[in-house]
Amino acid sequence: MLQSIKRFFLVLLTLSMGMSFLNSGIEVGSVIDNFNGVKVYFNGRDFTNVNGRNTTADGYNLGLKYQCVEFVKRYYYEVYSHKMPNAFGHAKDFFDKSLGDKAYNKKRGLMQYRNVREYKPEVNDLLIYDGYPGNRFGHVAIISGVTEDEIELIQQNMGTKSRIRIPLVKFNQYWTIADYNILGWLRKE
Repeated sequence: MLQSIKRFFLVLLTLSMGMSFLNSGIEVGSVIDNFNGVKVYFNGRDFTNVNGRNTTADGYNLGLKYQCVEFVKRYYYEVYSHKMPNAFGHAKDFFDKSLGDKAYNKKRGLMQYRNVREYKPEVNDLLIYDGYPGNRFGHVAIISGVTEDEIELIQQNMGTKSRIRIPLVKFNQYWTIADYNILGWLRKE
C-alpha cells in the first residue's frame, strides 16, 4: 500500500513537471513569479540548464543561476540577511540526515525539522526533497502558504510551474507533508 502511494505521488509530480516544460514563448531568465519581493526566474525547458553562478555584491555564493538552490539561498539572503555557513551543495544536501528532529543544522545555520513529526511546517520554511529517479540532486523550495490540510510551495527551476500545493495531514500529534520524497524543512529561528 505504501509503495503504491509513493508511486502515485512520484507519477503526479513527474506529470506536473513535464507539463510545465511545454512552453515556448518565455526566455530563460524571465521573471515568472515572486514571493515577499524575491523574484522567481524561468530556467528553460530542461531543469538541468545552467547559466553561470550567482553571487552577491559581497561575494556570497547563491548558486547556479535559475536553479532551485539559487532561489532559496537568494530568498533567505534577501529576506533574512542569512548566509549559510556551507554555501555549496545540491538541493538534497541541505538536509542533514544524521540529525534528529528539531535540531540545529550547522552547515546551513538553520533549525531542521523532519517530515512526519509533531512540528507543523510554517510559511518561509525551506522545504527539502531527497533525490529521486530522474533527479539525483533533489529539490528545494520555500513554503509560501500553510493551512490545516495543505501547504503551498514557491519554487524555481520547474518550468513555469512556480507554485504547487501538497496535502498536509495530521494524525494524532504528528504532521506529515504527503510527499514521500520530502525529507523535511529548515527554519530561521
